[in-house]
Amino acid sequence: SAFGVHAVDLIHQGKFDRMVAWSNRAVVDVAIEDAIAAYQQIDPKSSLVHTARALGICLGD
Repeated sequence: SAFGVHAVDLIHQGKFDRMVAWSNRAVVDVAIEDAIAAYQQIDPKSSLVHTARALGICLGD
């Protein structure tokens, strides 16, 4: 997946303090510290949540 490729690129670059995210229709990386700085609620009925569950991704609920 695009996330996986980006994550491996980060590892190759030695950037272990970053995470892969989707922003403005693009795969990006952000500092983990910034990503967890503010709580962001996700609509459990959104199409992205539906897709994640269909792929077998656990969302912690």
